[in-house]
Amino acid sequence: MTPRKPLYRYLYVQVLIGVFCGILVGYFFPDTGKSLKPLGDAFIKLIKMLIAPVIFCTVVHGIASLEDLKKLGRVGIKAIVYFEVVSTAALIIGLIVVNVLKPGAGFNVDPNTLDPKATASYVKQAHELSATEFILHIIPNTFFEAFVTGDLLQVLLISGLTGFAIAMMGEKGRPILRAVDSAGRVFFGVMNIIVKLAPIGAFGAMAFTIGSYGLEAINRLLFLMGGFYLTAVTFVICVLGLIARISGFSIFRFLAYIKDELFLVLGTSSSETALPGMIEKMKRLGCSPTTVGLVIPTGYSFNLDGTNIYMSMAAVFLAQATNTPLDLKHQIGLLAVAMVTSKGSSGVTGAGFITLAATLAAIPAVPIQSLALLVGIDRFMSECRALTNIVGNGVATVAISRWERELSREDLRRNLQTASTHVSSV
Repeated sequence: MTPRKPLYRYLYVQVLIGVFCGILVGYFFPDTGKSLKPLGDAFIKLIKMLIAPVIFCTVVHGIASLEDLKKLGRVGIKAIVYFEVVSTAALIIGLIVVNVLKPGAGFNVDPNTLDPKATASYVKQAHELSATEFILHIIPNTFFEAFVTGDLLQVLLISGLTGFAIAMMGEKGRPILRAVDSAGRVFFGVMNIIVKLAPIGAFGAMAFTIGSYGLEAINRLLFLMGGFYLTAVTFVICVLGLIARISGFSIFRFLAYIKDELFLVLGTSSSETALPGMIEKMKRLGCSPTTVGLVIPTGYSFNLDGTNIYMSMAAVFLAQATNTPLDLKHQIGLLAVAMVTSKGSSGVTGAGFITLAATLAAIPAVPIQSLALLVGIDRFMSECRALTNIVGNGVATVAISRWERELSREDLRRNLQTASTHVSSV
């Protein structure tokens, strides 16, 4: 019998220790905590450095290795339908909860007393997210610009075109496909090395957050934060749990399977840091490279369940806090606008906050300067957004893979069971 590995060798335990130590340092030595920000920034930059090549290799290999290109279109249509249905459900649930809890009622905030400079940069970026600019921005100026800027949608476009080109080459494209597969293995190998630094990155990021805002930042607007976290957890357990059950697996066993990625997101407050790991784990679970290569990267732009819940709750909260009346008609309009603006935040730093600014800019009834109320706590809410987003994309990948009958119910359960007894360590 193989001896059990010590608990401290598991990645999620190391990340938790890093987060806890970061909280202590940030609280007791705030100036030191602020100075540790480069540790978190450096780790995130290392991860983002590899996202573009990892996505490129994954999508190209998935498309080019597909014998029947009609299947790709079928998977794409199913993915889009799934994304829209589940994302809309997230928006509606957020609206229902915030109207029931009314966390902003009684704040009686005068928007004129708020500093517009606190949100000026977010508002500026929000106005740049127009539909035309968004579509044109997907097309890079050069083939390699997508890799330089790291824009996920541009990388997806280049990857898709390259994958189709190799597929249409037939046998002549096989050597290129093998080269892409080998390159992908190299990038994943580099990623495995970088992930070992996750506890240090989580330590620096959390020390900076607590050192900058203090624990009192968590207490401010606690009702809204509590309602948001509760809604996100309920959404994961009930909505995603129901999808998982229909697909033939347990949401709790799935969460245990991706716990390393979840703790990585918790420590860095960025779902992008877990993207390569999610791709690898979905393949290991039995999902086909084509489905994984299409659903996971695309979901990072079009299946943001946590961001959608946040947008609907935060927008109505700000209306309540500023005593701005929002009737059913206005809230339906808010829902329609949010369904569009939530698709334009990929690759933008502070995406959830900027998307909220874009939504408020399109709904002038709510004063956009009221965003200043959320600046202090957005860092803490972004963690919940990122965690919900990554779980939603993982469930979507497995569900569509089961929908395509690539993975049997028995194989899925067996793979999850096997994974739970062989937890990956660093």
